[in-house]
Amino acid sequence: MLAARRIEMPVHTGDAERGPLRRCIASGASLPITSLVRFVADPKGTIVPDICNALPGRGLWLTADRAMIEKAATKQMFTKAAKRNVTTGPNLVEQVEGLLKRRCLNHIGLARRAGLVAIGAEKVKTQIATGLTAALFEAANGSLPERQKIFSLAPHVPMVDLFTSAELGAALGRDTAVHVALLRGGLTRVLLEDVVRYAGLRRKN
Repeated sequence: MLAARRIEMPVHTGDAERGPLRRCIASGASLPITSLVRFVADPKGTIVPDICNALPGRGLWLTADRAMIEKAATKQMFTKAAKRNVTTGPNLVEQVEGLLKRRCLNHIGLARRAGLVAIGAEKVKTQIATGLTAALFEAANGSLPERQKIFSLAPHVPMVDLFTSAELGAALGRDTAVHVALLRGGLTRVLLEDVVRYAGLRRKN
């Protein structure tokens, strides 16, 4: 898919810019935290995802990949890494996927309130002309020819098509949104990092 391939380009810009490294308990690879999902055990010993990396307790990190999380859950890797008996819910992958999706859409709304967003084909084209566009979001159920027109104006800007027009619209305070562009900024960078994580959870490996 176009989006899954292209959104990684501006996000993977070097480990030094992407924060500290953590070890994936499934693969053993040390990766930047922007490529990982953190989990902690709650007081009852149940593994819960910590999408914002803010919950107390020892963090257990996994690559933001559907297969990795499924492997860790089914192979008792959380118990081994935590060095205690812990349990995982039956829908852990779907839970992480849903949380990441919500976080992405929330950040789109925050970007709008920060004045970083252009909505609609003409406004998106105007923003692209400034040379300051850092991300394009195209509705998954939108017109492919229209999407290609937008892409032709900014072939080096990451384009994401993981959300429907209704989902984008709800995030932006309207019924629907098909063409959305975001200016450069910290919010946009965090959003793109989360989009890469979300894409990894959606991908069927």
